[in-house]
Amino acid sequence: MGSNAQTLVSSLKKEGYIRSGLVEQAFLSVPREMFVPEEFRRHSYEDTALPIGWGQTISAPSMIAIMLERLSLEPGQAVLEIGTGSGYNACLLAHIAGARNVVSVERIGELYERAKDIIQGGPYKDMELVLSDGTLGYGPRAPYDRIIVTAAAPSFPASLVSQLKVGGKIAAPVGCIEGPQHLIIGSKLVDGTLERRVDIACIFVPLVGKEGFSPKDI
Repeated sequence: MGSNAQTLVSSLKKEGYIRSGLVEQAFLSVPREMFVPEEFRRHSYEDTALPIGWGQTISAPSMIAIMLERLSLEPGQAVLEIGTGSGYNACLLAHIAGARNVVSVERIGELYERAKDIIQGGPYKDMELVLSDGTLGYGPRAPYDRIIVTAAAPSFPASLVSQLKVGGKIAAPVGCIEGPQHLIIGSKLVDGTLERRVDIACIFVPLVGKEGFSPKDI
């Protein structure tokens, strides 16, 4: 990995976004430029969100780092990602948890195919990519230790909560399409409810699906 990645990681550590060695090594190991459309690749290691087509974005590295750190992700955990997008975050998850432990769901066929093409040629090809309504999760591999949602939902989808293990964590931006939105961290209690913690303000594209926003809303 080139010096740009190292410079970005150093900056994210200095600002307190990256705190753990696991997240640091993931950022140094997964080349972000592979997942960025060619016309924006010169910006790959800037701390900014970038368009990837179909109204979607690859999140800013600092936002990705925040979510990964809040989840306290560990090797061997079963992880569900909602919103594959470019595939970059899925590969970061796979680097930490192990590719065989990661399932990533995408609703847009073109993004799914592009991410699959990129991921199948690399070291994280053993992760499972699913083309489906992410608001419904992915039952065949449930339950999960960690669930990460990379689009803003009006609330935590009930299907995702039901697929989370007791003691597991879910991280999702929650709020209105045009804002305000906040990152919410949910921890599942023994009685099946979520203990919620409101984290930082954020801006994400909307989570569209049966248990998210309707296409008519956007």
